[in-house]
Amino acid sequence: MSDVTKTVQKWHASFKKGTDFDSWGQLVEAIDEYQILARQLQKEVQSSNSHDFTEDQKKTLGKIATCLEMRSASLQSTQCQEEFKLEDLKKLEPIIKNILTYNKDFPFDVQPVPMRKILAPGEEENLDVDEELDTATGVGSTQSFTTRVPGTLLPRLPSEPGMTLLTLKIEKIGLKDAGQCIDPYMTISVKDMNGVDLNPVQDTPVATRKEDTYIHFSVDVEIQKHLEKLPKGAAIFFEFKHYKPKKRFTSTKCFAFMEMDEIKPGPIVIELYKKPTDFKRKKLNLLTKKPLYLHLHQTLHKD
Repeated sequence: MSDVTKTVQKWHASFKKGTDFDSWGQLVEAIDEYQILARQLQKEVQSSNSHDFTEDQKKTLGKIATCLEMRSASLQSTQCQEEFKLEDLKKLEPIIKNILTYNKDFPFDVQPVPMRKILAPGEEENLDVDEELDTATGVGSTQSFTTRVPGTLLPRLPSEPGMTLLTLKIEKIGLKDAGQCIDPYMTISVKDMNGVDLNPVQDTPVATRKEDTYIHFSVDVEIQKHLEKLPKGAAIFFEFKHYKPKKRFTSTKCFAFMEMDEIKPGPIVIELYKKPTDFKRKKLNLLTKKPLYLHLHQTLHKD
């Protein structure tokens, strides 16, 4: 078996693994697999030494990488407007499997991923380089983009005798590249131990004030369940999202969470973790070693 055939088989196996994870609801693993494969395909497309594939085949591989990124983005963001569905992605399986003989039109109107580095999981820290380039070329200027997320915050629930409600004020988040984040907002969700939603998911309005390494939100989020009704092991998640002009979609940059034993009146500072968001809290990697956190203030209401 030739090396190129082995490579194609490896790509096909990776593609199948990703879509299997996706269909089983193991989204963290699916995103990892999609991003790793997209990166491998793009490396092949950009390699000037590679003569294993024709230019047309490389173009097709580049388009598959785009679709993998789009599906990955759909899984990471509730605000991704151009959702790319799993059943659409599965249509690409025969193409990647038979790339050496495939000669039909590509089923989706997408362009190959532009000539840039695709980040594999765990390379989030290097993202700043891309974003600094955006800013340097003027692409990243906040003025160029209108607010995309109006905010979906919900009012406080009616009080019930003996029951406790929680208001969380999101004060600010510390990020080393805070000034470069376009249209930043937070998605707040309450999940059980298996990552299943216990409450409606809420989005803050876009933050408008940035100062040094901080983005200020100063918004109240009303948790949509009495604390006594939340199951053991539940957690409140905060996903920090921002718009990426080059990719033209909203991306999760990092996340934080609060467990039930951390709920008490007053201020709290919680750590930030690298994406993708792991709602099951199994694979946690700190975003940075620097002292940068999410700053919250808790208020409990009890009748």
